[in-house]
Amino acid sequence: MQHYPLTPEEEAIILHKGTERPFTGKYLNNKEEGTYVCKRCGAPLYHSHDKFDSGCGWPSFDDEIEGAIRKQTDADGRRTEILCAKCGAHLGHVFTGEQLTPKNTRHCVNSLSMSFVPARTTADTGIAYFAGGCFWGTEYYFAQAPGVLSTTVGYMGGHKPSPTYKDVCSGMTGHYETNEIKYDPEKISYSDLVKLFFEIHDFTQTDGQGPDIGQQYLSVIFYQNEAQKIIVEKYMNELTGKGFSVATRLLPATTFWVAEDYHQDYYQKKGSTPYCHVRRHIFND
Repeated sequence: MQHYPLTPEEEAIILHKGTERPFTGKYLNNKEEGTYVCKRCGAPLYHSHDKFDSGCGWPSFDDEIEGAIRKQTDADGRRTEILCAKCGAHLGHVFTGEQLTPKNTRHCVNSLSMSFVPARTTADTGIAYFAGGCFWGTEYYFAQAPGVLSTTVGYMGGHKPSPTYKDVCSGMTGHYETNEIKYDPEKISYSDLVKLFFEIHDFTQTDGQGPDIGQQYLSVIFYQNEAQKIIVEKYMNELTGKGFSVATRLLPATTFWVAEDYHQDYYQKKGSTPYCHVRRHIFND
């Protein structure tokens, strides 16, 4: 049986039956269509249409894929533990009788126990990469945009493989704090995202963003193809025509390295708003 490598945080949950802190999991607010699979072995566990918002702080499902889950009495003798039926990875616990959905069942699952496979194909899901200072703040605004399917913060543009936040903050890796935006092109266009990007940060600042100074906080748009590049150039020229001195760099996309879990959906978890990003409307269309 194939087992995928686990981080120490994932091992603490999957192998040692730990529990991630509530309202911190990567998939808590994920609304994409697709399938949740076991982080350890890749076996399908849950369909997205069985996921619901229980308010408990962990991803919740009211049904599992047939045969995917094994249940046993927890070590505390009171709760029912749920495990991957294929490899025995600890997932969380299941509860019944809460009347939260018609199925009256809640699988309370740790995000770190799962990976997510989107139902959408590359052809009908758009992907964009933007760096505009602290990635917490830019993600906050992108995540609220209608048509955005998911947001992930990470690092792009540097030379060190698998950089950590500490590595990037050293200023020695060449990375920028970057947002990966997955979106539905039928509901929001790449042009709309570019305009939003320019409106949620100071694209004229040359040394960082607000009080955050350093290369990792510079304004950058990473384009994936010539079409994206042309769109960005159009709006950069428009801003220049409006009298702005545009400091944003336009660079080809490279490897996107996902940041540590505690950086994901930071302001949503914290229940507050960005301290150095404020939206200002610039474009008329």
